[in-house]
Amino acid sequence: MGQGGMGGNNGTAWQRKGTELSLPSLLAVGLHREQDLHVPRGGVFLHPLIRASPHQHYLHNAHQGASEGPVSSTTQSHLAEPFQGSSSPCDIFTLHCPAPPVAAPFALADVSVKPSRPPASYPSIVTAMSLQVPMAHRSKEQGATKAVILVGGPSRGTRFRPLSLDVPKPLFEVAGHPIIWHCLSSVARVPVIQEVYIIGYYDESVFRDFIKDSAKEFPSITIRYLREYQALGTAGGLYHFRDAILKGRPDRLFVLNADVCCSFPLAEMLKLSVERDAEAVILGTRVSDDAASNFGCIVSDAHTRRVLHYVEKPESHISNLINCGVYLFSTEAIFPSIRSAIKRRLDRPARLLSYPSSDNLETYNMPAAGAADDDDEEERKNEVIRLEQDILGDMADSKQFYVYETKDFWRQIKTAGSAVPANALYLQKAWQSESDELAKPSANIVPPVFIHPTAQVHPTAKLGPNVSIGPRVTVGAGARIKESIVLEDSEIKHDACVLYSIIGWGSRVGAWARVEGTPTPVNSHSTSIIKNGVKVQSITILGKDCGVGDEVRVQNCVCLPYKELKRDVANEVIM
Repeated sequence: MGQGGMGGNNGTAWQRKGTELSLPSLLAVGLHREQDLHVPRGGVFLHPLIRASPHQHYLHNAHQGASEGPVSSTTQSHLAEPFQGSSSPCDIFTLHCPAPPVAAPFALADVSVKPSRPPASYPSIVTAMSLQVPMAHRSKEQGATKAVILVGGPSRGTRFRPLSLDVPKPLFEVAGHPIIWHCLSSVARVPVIQEVYIIGYYDESVFRDFIKDSAKEFPSITIRYLREYQALGTAGGLYHFRDAILKGRPDRLFVLNADVCCSFPLAEMLKLSVERDAEAVILGTRVSDDAASNFGCIVSDAHTRRVLHYVEKPESHISNLINCGVYLFSTEAIFPSIRSAIKRRLDRPARLLSYPSSDNLETYNMPAAGAADDDDEEERKNEVIRLEQDILGDMADSKQFYVYETKDFWRQIKTAGSAVPANALYLQKAWQSESDELAKPSANIVPPVFIHPTAQVHPTAKLGPNVSIGPRVTVGAGARIKESIVLEDSEIKHDACVLYSIIGWGSRVGAWARVEGTPTPVNSHSTSIIKNGVKVQSITILGKDCGVGDEVRVQNCVCLPYKELKRDVANEVIM
């Protein structure tokens, strides 16, 4: 590197503005581990100090005759304490950090360098300087980030019945954990997130035990439940609790729908947001053209990934890139956007009224005075503000709205039957990550399989692939279970067969009985099939405390709780 004089009295030379340094260990801009920094002969080196302030480092010029190498432990000890006192004017250095070992790219520019007095014991050939990194130059990723998980309420999730009759959908166990746990565990892996809010209109007691257990499992994050007084919509709930969310002035806000099954690439979304200084980043994935109209569709620039257009469930095909229900917003953008949507809603003209004419005079009924205004006001109060319908379309006009397209798995957990493919996807993810929660493969265990420690499985029973066995389940000799969820306290007797099914809490499947659904592709985004011109569930579901008699066959049925099945049934909803 070239050198330029700084006017030092010891004959050393300092790097001037424009010199490039590789700083793989600069903790002040967000790196998480310390590494030795090698510099060329006669160059400038910088080393983070353990005992100094997190944002205070010491810039030091090696002696011109020194050999190339890392900062020595002796030098480090001399530089460990700050020595202020010099009134020399500040010089400016440009420091660049290419290819850092963290997710977010960044660079420092025009960093102020303030001379300091070296200790008396330090060699006169070396001048020590303290480096203060201004806040404006620190990594934007370091800004506070919070997360919100949207869980809805008891009047939602009716498509998840009969399973949601006994357990709220977010707490239904898939792959051995509640659905919401998979969201929360992904959030906990993002270091910059320290606060998580669960927003819904369930009673506070519903999530009390889950939050208590999760606080122990994820001690790095604080988890709170915020209860809506009524269903406010995916955006309305955020705005209602904006004071709590904005406490501490977070820069960014993750918003996740709890009923989404995916790998949650939150770090990648955060990296894209930092790179583009985005107001919003949406998670997207590709589906078939036929399925796209069932979701929010995204039109984006293939090169810049900027969202050009967004339409929720369009009537005609515009794109097969769809909204995955995971967002990262700038707090400076999302709340003003919601406020504008609310204002538009309130400022819209009252609904058009019909007036008597010669055509309808005989049938026209004059409304009572003020009745129309009261009805319209009540209608406005009951309306909700939704991200998908009311916010995202307008944000596309900001030119700071981007999409991160995931190539990994994704699907919604809307219907009760959709829990089975979601269970398979999460189990496969756990298997790929070599999770120690899964059962070890054997002659009768076809991975991936989750078996709760309290369950009793006979050695001759064959399980898998993609099977979850809940607490205190009993599986008899010679039983066969595949692509299914067996919930706690259930019993599968000897030689029974369970395929593509969910066996509810405390249910019993008799000896030689067969409970089965119809295989559907994991990426089909549907668990319905057409039988005899009628749409039926492809997954067989037994509600709580159901019984299937010995040698009885149940196929493609949904059975409500507390039913006894003593004869063969197929393609029915058993009330």
